[in-house]
Amino acid sequence: MNRKEYNIAVKKHTSNLYGFIFGFLRDTEDSRDIVQDAFEKLWKNRKKVEFCSSKAWLFRTAYNALINFTKKKQRTVYDTDSIPEQIVVNNRFEYKEIVELVLSTLPPTQKSIVLLRDLEGYTYEEIGEILDLSDSQVKVYLYRARKKIKRQLNYLELVR
Repeated sequence: MNRKEYNIAVKKHTSNLYGFIFGFLRDTEDSRDIVQDAFEKLWKNRKKVEFCSSKAWLFRTAYNALINFTKKKQRTVYDTDSIPEQIVVNNRFEYKEIVELVLSTLPPTQKSIVLLRDLEGYTYEEIGEILDLSDSQVKVYLYRARKKIKRQLNYLELVR
């Protein structure tokens, strides 16, 4: 990849990459840092990465950095059983906050697949390439994640 192709990749993929990472972290500064690191690594590896595969390479690199970041930071993950209590006790949650809370309970791979598919609109093939999974693995993880989300949201409806 040459300088011109790199600049095209930056312009073309920055907003989607940032949206994916921000959807996971919900922190502007940390999301920007991870995106910046991914583009820095792309620049350092530009001779090894083909322009046509730069999107998948960037998302895979950012995803790996995201996983390492969350492990290092040891973020608090909500226990699925505690979500209804928190919402019942604090009835001021907005729908967006409820969805974010439910998403935060998913394992990282499932959460990434839901964000890439439902928020960013990527195909199963693209997600598989980004996360280094087969199409069938992507479908299974997505099915399980949606099932868990639906179960939790249905439970919340019963609590109301």
